[in-house]
Amino acid sequence: MGTTERADRFYADQVLDRLNPRMREFVNRQEMFFLATADRHGACDNTFRAGPPGFLHVLDDATLAYPEYRGNGVHASLGNIEENPQVGILMVDFLRDRIGLHVNGRARSVADDEMRRAHPWLPADQVPGRRALVWVVITVEEAYIHCAKHIPHLQKAPTRGDGRPWGTDDFKRKGGDFFGAASEAPERGPFLPPPRPGADAATWRAEAERVLARAERYALGEGTGTGTGTGTGTGTRAESTAGAPPFSGWFSRSASV
Repeated sequence: MGTTERADRFYADQVLDRLNPRMREFVNRQEMFFLATADRHGACDNTFRAGPPGFLHVLDDATLAYPEYRGNGVHASLGNIEENPQVGILMVDFLRDRIGLHVNGRARSVADDEMRRAHPWLPADQVPGRRALVWVVITVEEAYIHCAKHIPHLQKAPTRGDGRPWGTDDFKRKGGDFFGAASEAPERGPFLPPPRPGADAATWRAEAERVLARAERYALGEGTGTGTGTGTGTGTRAESTAGAPPFSGWFSRSASV
């Protein structure tokens, strides 16, 4: 697009392979960041992480670490990191400096006890929902600015009620069915991921048939309704499906699949 000269200048002036002192100070006061991961096939996921200021810890000028708190149990980011360690972090200061910091690198998960043996100074958070299940440690490969020109200037709202519901399972406090996805579940059927690149037809058909068989069991009331939909034979909805009509699928079983 004719921007090679500008891009070369940006890399020469702004892209570092470690965190300089001003970057480390910036990281230490952040309360949130966005995390990008991808699985071994390149299928991407982007998520949000938040905590008290400094929950993203600077271990040294080339290493960051953050605790994984209790969430919805899917562990999409941790699963991707197990398959593909490349991650991208974006921190944005909307409140004070109106600037952002990108950090790209390689990540790995580390048990809490192992982290505390290696870094005994790490704080032990007393809030139940902020206790680390595991830690994610990131080796920095690139660190660079996100320019201010399109970042909105925001103000922090006063705390309402008893504050953030860290680690809660309360349906309403987690946002309820804000987008109406759960109300569509009986008609939609379980989520079936698309075929992955390189997957042969027989493998894909076997996976599709497994998911359909599980859905049919639920429709007949054989599921427990307590699982996570990860292929363990347990359901994704809390309500019972007993008495529902047999699930007939949402696509036809074609010989060309």
